[in-house]
This record gives sequence, structure tokens and C-alpha cells, in this order.
Amino acid sequence: MQQDEIAGLRRNYTREKLDIADTEPDPVIQFKKWFEQALKSGIPEPNAMILSTAGTGGQPRGRVVLLKGVDDRGFIFYSNYSSRKGEELQQNPRASLCFNWLELERQVRIDGTAEKVPEDESKAYFDSRPFESRIGALASQQSSVVRDRNQLETTFEQLRKEYEGKNVPKPRDWGGYVVRPSRIEFWQGRPGRMHDRIEYDRSDDGLWQKCRLAP
Repeated sequence: MQQDEIAGLRRNYTREKLDIADTEPDPVIQFKKWFEQALKSGIPEPNAMILSTAGTGGQPRGRVVLLKGVDDRGFIFYSNYSSRKGEELQQNPRASLCFNWLELERQVRIDGTAEKVPEDESKAYFDSRPFESRIGALASQQSSVVRDRNQLETTFEQLRKEYEGKNVPKPRDWGGYVVRPSRIEFWQGRPGRMHDRIEYDRSDDGLWQKCRLAP
């Protein structure tokens, strides 16, 4: 593909509009409303989100993870605490999330601070996962260097046989994070790139204030 072909890729967004008067006072409630619509629309994995972190070196890194819950605390996902993202969150707990629902011409951006969820909550979720997912978490030291694919598959198979029909213990360095939001932006694509952007900011007293941003 030539550079001019890439530059020419574009789509005109025409599905919906987003008026600030139609948004909820609480952005978490607004998110749940949009998420429910994304879920009902049949979008593959509507809970997929880009998690961006930056350690003390300041280099941002993004990757796709899956949202596993949202409540009054914030947005919950699970990972290996010793992974690269885990190490960066240990150094700098500030994080950013981004949901991109192209089929609905919508995007949600969330800035906040990540903290670990209680251990019993992590264990309860780990125990609810499919057997092979639990074995995978036990077999993989996420983000560490491995010799080859065969090494991973051999370890996985050994553990699968060892724990067949038994309880799989949650790894000590595996668990959940909750991103407590301080800013949430809802983006709705509009014709002519005149998109709707409604941003919520949490004030020092914990209340949310919202405004419209230029596209």
C-alpha cells in the first residue's frame, strides 16, 4: 500500500449525535448505558480496551486488555502483577483506557489512577475462569523472555496434566486492578469531522463537572 492510499483512508460518521443535555450527570452511568448498547449491537468483545501506562522512564506503552467489571470504584481488569504493565503501574499508577466501538462510531477515553483490588476479589474472579485460562496464567511469566514456543507449550501441558480435576491455585503475582477515573470523555463521530465530545472532570470534592470540547 502506498502512502497516498493510507492518507486517503477515511470514513464519514453519520449514525448518531451526542448532546450534552442528553448525557447522565455521572459518567460511569453514562458509560454503562453506552456499554449496554455496544453489547446489544453484537460488536465482538465490546469490553476490549486499550490500556496505556508509563513507568518512571516516561515511555507510554499501550496494549489491549479486557474490562471485567465497572462499579462505583472504577474500571476493573486482571493481569500479571510482574508483567511490564504491572511493573509500570507499580512505578507510576496513572493509567489511561480507551474503548473504540467503530460499529457505533463511538469512543470512550478514561484517565485515572490504578490500584490493586483486594486479594479475595482477585481469587474469586480467578476461580471463575475456564480451566485452561487458569493453567495459562500459572504457566506464563508474562512479559519475560522465553526460549521458544515449545517451552511454553511444554510447561502448559505439564501443568494441565498436574491439575486435571483439581483446584488450580491463583499465582501470587496475578490479580486485578481498578482504574479510578478522574476524567472521562465520550466521543461520537459526526459528519465532516465535526464530532461530538463530552468530557467529565472530577473536582477535588469528588463531584463530576462536564463540558463540550471542540472536535
